[in-house]
Amino acid sequence: MAKEPMVQVETKTVASRPAEGKEDAPRAPSSTRGAAPKRKVAKAGALTKLFVLDTNVLMHDPMCLFRFEEHDIFLPMIVLEELDGHKKGMTEVARNARQASRTLDALAGTNGADIAVGLPLDATGHIEAQGKLRFQTEPLNYSLPTSLPQGKADNQILGVVEALRLQYAPREVVLVSKDINMRVKARALGLEAEDYQNDKVLEDGEFLYSGALALPPDFWSKHGKTVESWQQGLHTFYRISGPIVPELLINQFVFFEAPGEPSLYARVTEIRAKTAVLKTLKDYNHLKHAVWGVTTRNREQNFAMNLLMDPEVDFVTLTGNAGTGKTLMALAAGLTQVLDDRRYTEIIMTRATVSVGEDIGFLPGTEEEKMGPWMGALDDNLEVLAKTETSAGEWGRAATNELIRSRIKIKSMNFMRGRTFLNKYVIIDEAQNLTPKQMKTLITRAGPGTKIICMGNLQQIDTPYLTEGSSGLTFAVDKFKGWPHSGHITLARGERSRLADYASEVL
Repeated sequence: MAKEPMVQVETKTVASRPAEGKEDAPRAPSSTRGAAPKRKVAKAGALTKLFVLDTNVLMHDPMCLFRFEEHDIFLPMIVLEELDGHKKGMTEVARNARQASRTLDALAGTNGADIAVGLPLDATGHIEAQGKLRFQTEPLNYSLPTSLPQGKADNQILGVVEALRLQYAPREVVLVSKDINMRVKARALGLEAEDYQNDKVLEDGEFLYSGALALPPDFWSKHGKTVESWQQGLHTFYRISGPIVPELLINQFVFFEAPGEPSLYARVTEIRAKTAVLKTLKDYNHLKHAVWGVTTRNREQNFAMNLLMDPEVDFVTLTGNAGTGKTLMALAAGLTQVLDDRRYTEIIMTRATVSVGEDIGFLPGTEEEKMGPWMGALDDNLEVLAKTETSAGEWGRAATNELIRSRIKIKSMNFMRGRTFLNKYVIIDEAQNLTPKQMKTLITRAGPGTKIICMGNLQQIDTPYLTEGSSGLTFAVDKFKGWPHSGHITLARGERSRLADYASEVL
C-alpha cells in the first residue's frame, strides 16, 4: 500500500457526510500533530496517487507542491490561467500566486526537464518530494452533466479530474481543494476530493497546549518522599521526580487543589533528566500585589500575570473567550513596566484589521488615526485602568491619562516589515486572524529587550480559509511551547459580566 501523502486526507462518499456549514471547519481529532505525518514505507508494486491541485491550494500555500511525498501532482491548464489572473497586487493572495509561479518556473528550468514526461519535484533541492509534477499538455476528453456550465473554471477542473480518472485507472486520482463547494460537487460526481490539511498545526483546537496542568490527587503520596525543597527570596522551589516529569514542559504551570490539603501553584523552571524544578508563583490575587490597580480574579489570570510580569519571558501567548481579561492584564502589566519599572520604553499595540461585518471604507488621517476605530478595546481598557487611580482627583487623573497616551503607540501591521523594536512592550491583539506567515513577520520584529504578547480568541476567526488548526496564533502556541523564554496560558473563566458569560455559553 502506498505511503500516505503529507496532506491529511479523508475519503468519504456524499452520503456519509453532509455539506459543511462553514469554511473548512476542523474535523474530529485523530492525534495532536506538530509536523508532517511520519513517512511510511510503501509496499513493493504499490500505486502512488495522482493529486490534481485546485488554484486556491497554490494561492494558500505556494510550497504545497513539495508536501505530497512520493505522489505525483497534476496541474490543469485552467489553474495556470487563474494563477496568472491573481498575481497582480500587494495582497497575501497575490504574493503567494507570484511565489507559486516562480516555483513552477524553477522546476521547468532545471537541466533535463521534460514537461511531457513530468518534472521531478526534488530537482530544486526538496528531497522529501519524490513524485513528479505533470501539466495538462493536450486537450482531455470528458463529459460532465449538462447542469454544470462548461465555461466555469471549477467545472473545467472537475472535467480534468474525470478524464484523468478514466485515463489512469486503476490509479487513484484525487482532487485537492480548499473550496468546500468544489469538494461537494466532486463527490456528487463520484470523484475523490480532499481538503489541503498540511497547513493545520492541530486537527482539533481541543488538543491545543493549555499551558497549565492539574496535578493528580495522589501527587504528594507518590512524589512526596522524593521531593526536595528550598527557599530563595519570596519563592519556594521543589525538585520532583517520578512518572509526571515526562509530561511537563518548561514554563508550564502546575496546580494542586484538594479539600483539606494545602494548595500548590507553581511554574516549571527546569527539566533535567528525570527531575523537574517547580517555582511557586507571586500571588497577584492579593491587593498588595496589584498591577496598576488590577488584581487577578482566578487561577488562570494569576498564571498569565506571572508570565506578563516576568522579564525573562520574552514571548507570551494568551487565548480565551471574550471577557477573560486578556487585553486588560496585558495593558496593566505593560503600563507598570513602562512607567513604574522603566523596563521598556513604550507600549506598541497592533491588531489584525479584519471586519466582523461590512467594511466601513477608507478612513482619513494619520496611521494612528486610521487605526483608531479598530482600537476600541484599547480605549475601553484604558478607561478601566484610569479609574483605579482614585486619590489623585480629576486633574491628576487627566494628567495620568495624558502620560499613558504618550507611552502607547498604535501601529498598523501593513508597515511592520523591515522594522526592529528595541526595548518595546508589543501587544498583538486579535492574533487569531493572522496567518502563520504574518505571525512570523511580526514576531521577528523583536530586537534586544523587547517583549511580545499575542492575544486572541480562537472561537472568533474572521479571516477566510483560516481555522482553529491553521491560525497563526495556534501555530505560535504550538511552536513556542517548552522554550525557556516563552509562556502560554488559556484563560478559562470570563470576568466581564454575568450577561457576557451566559452569552458565551448559550449563543
